[in-house]
Amino acid sequence: MAGRRRWSTEEILDAAAEMLRTSDTESFSVRKLAAVLGTDSSSLYRHFRNKTELLRAVADRILLSAMDGYRPEGDWKQRILTMARQVREAFGQHPQLAAVWARYASGGTGSRLIVDETLQALRASGLPEEQIPLCYHRIAVLIAALVASEAGFATVPPEEHEQGMEQFRVAVLGADPERFPALAHFARDIRPLGGDREAAFEEILAVQLAHVEALAGTR
Repeated sequence: MAGRRRWSTEEILDAAAEMLRTSDTESFSVRKLAAVLGTDSSSLYRHFRNKTELLRAVADRILLSAMDGYRPEGDWKQRILTMARQVREAFGQHPQLAAVWARYASGGTGSRLIVDETLQALRASGLPEEQIPLCYHRIAVLIAALVASEAGFATVPPEEHEQGMEQFRVAVLGADPERFPALAHFARDIRPLGGDREAAFEEILAVQLAHVEALAGTR
């Protein structure tokens, strides 16, 4: 009888990424992945010690894909904006993994490329060296939070999304002006959290970069 096929690390990650396109991380398991590959869990544990390590590795591949073709062009702000857009776009194609990245982070090559490029861009901004690590952390947290938040909306089933929109309309447009005077006043201009995410992403990140620029200007 022929022995079981030996799967490479890359093949395992490919299969895991494909599974996570249609299932959430909570229901994902090494056992289920092994079943898809026609092997047993022990063979996968030779590559990854546990589920968390596997998920981190899959998320890091998304970061690697985000950096594929990236070139550090423009000033320091443009470099960070371009990189952030590419990370957003990459996780937009794999929304289930955005929460994994935000929750577990990653120490792989993709993560290191992004950290290094952000630090290099911040050095080019003129910030004092001692302020660069903190500014990097603020930018990283902001990008991860925005990407994960947007991905959360992307994974909501259509019927649940419509229910949420109906609840939003009732809560906002039907607000009692005596109890919620400001809400009633701005009701027709308030947008749901899922609306115009791209513009929100750009503007919020731009505010943080403007803060960095102001810090650099006070040097």
